[in-house]
Amino acid sequence: MAAIVLVEHDQKNVKPSTLSAVTAALKFSQDVDLLVLGHGCDAVVQEASKISGVRSVKVMEDPLLENPLAETFATCILSMMKEYQGLFAPATTTGKNVLPRVAALLGVGQLSDIMDVLSENTFVRGIYAGNAIATVETSDPIKVCTVRTTAFDKAGTSGSAGTEKVAMPTCTKLSEFVKLEGSTSARPELTAARVVISGGRGLQSRENFQLIENLADQLNGAIGASRAAVDAGYVPNDYQVGQTGKVVAPELYIAVGISGAIQHLAGMKDSKVIVAINKDEDAPIFQVADYGLVGDLFEIIPELTKAVTK
Repeated sequence: MAAIVLVEHDQKNVKPSTLSAVTAALKFSQDVDLLVLGHGCDAVVQEASKISGVRSVKVMEDPLLENPLAETFATCILSMMKEYQGLFAPATTTGKNVLPRVAALLGVGQLSDIMDVLSENTFVRGIYAGNAIATVETSDPIKVCTVRTTAFDKAGTSGSAGTEKVAMPTCTKLSEFVKLEGSTSARPELTAARVVISGGRGLQSRENFQLIENLADQLNGAIGASRAAVDAGYVPNDYQVGQTGKVVAPELYIAVGISGAIQHLAGMKDSKVIVAINKDEDAPIFQVADYGLVGDLFEIIPELTKAVTK
């Protein structure tokens, strides 16, 4: 049994989510390789080769791979799968976009958002927005898994794996990259931040999110939001935390004006310390909170920001 992990990166650095996916793959098999798809990403390859427990790093470079187009990536991964019985990737936007295509091309089912690996055929994953945990067994010859990165420790970085360049297969241009429109911020990335402050519909407007931003600046934290806040147009989509957004597990998660729908809880309940601020004492968010403060957020957040500043 051997497994391969798709390395998620930005052409410069390996994303921390990859380290968790490696840990999951090592529970499946001790023979784990990495696959780097990109262009001009020598720094990524060098960093990937240092991940502990990895046997080798396969590198496929081409200008077509500079941007992660799911159709192209799927074709490249498919060309590698004759040697492997397991394929793992973080359950991020990229992983969720690429791996279902690979599973379809292989004619196998995908195991989504796995939380544990019990054996080469048995896995644990959340269902019903994380309200229940299912142990599933598969007889597929190749296991295609997206990994809930918050459920696995990050692999170490003291390895010394060899690298091998692999020829890129012929790819049909089913799609093409046009442009990237992304938001830039001096704050930490949401999925990797030690502190996350999220706002909900209780903030009532885009302008009021400035309260969250002020607190986040003092705590060097990232800003998140509930789906209700995103749908109301208070903040961009990439701030959303939850079942249909990003899954986070920071050391400190502060939920401000968020009622705590199960879809939101699915994205943050693995946080080490959860603080909830809401005027409704019966809000579901208090059921998962380590600390709860019932009151008017428009009075509490400024006071909390002042206290942190001091």
